[in-house]
Amino acid sequence: MHSAPAVSYPVGRSRDADRLLFGLWALGAACAGAAVLHLDAMFGGRAALLAVSVLFAGGAAWRLGRRAMPGELRFDGRDWSLGGVSPTLAARAEVCLDLQFLLLLRLVEPGRPQRWLWLERRAQPSRWPDLRRAVYSRAPTPEPVGRPADAAVRVAPSSSLP
Repeated sequence: MHSAPAVSYPVGRSRDADRLLFGLWALGAACAGAAVLHLDAMFGGRAALLAVSVLFAGGAAWRLGRRAMPGELRFDGRDWSLGGVSPTLAARAEVCLDLQFLLLLRLVEPGRPQRWLWLERRAQPSRWPDLRRAVYSRAPTPEPVGRPADAAVRVAPSSSLP
């Protein structure tokens, strides 16, 4: 069995992720707006609180999205690392969302907070297949899991069975 190739892939702000998240926010804002219009008489001040919270959530998401730092995600065949402002070492990558052209990865390193990364195919299309193979591969184990079966050894049938 072949292991996944070593790969490095650019990480930064993703336009596709921005579009996806804005679309989801807009859908939620439209539903909240409809609720405010139809249920304002019943909920009173709660409807205004709902409208303010939707606007606050959109502004916070926009501001956090602007702070995405560029870097390079690397896989050496065993561990992941993220180079950039504060590099991580020996991290584990988990796929949380796969849209074929866009991946949401959670990068977990012992003793540090997890990081969420949006990776898009358009960042480097030539390395996209290698990246996908790497994120879906299992880490190699130091020893074989089981003993291989020896074809020369035969087990005699049990005579206790009818």
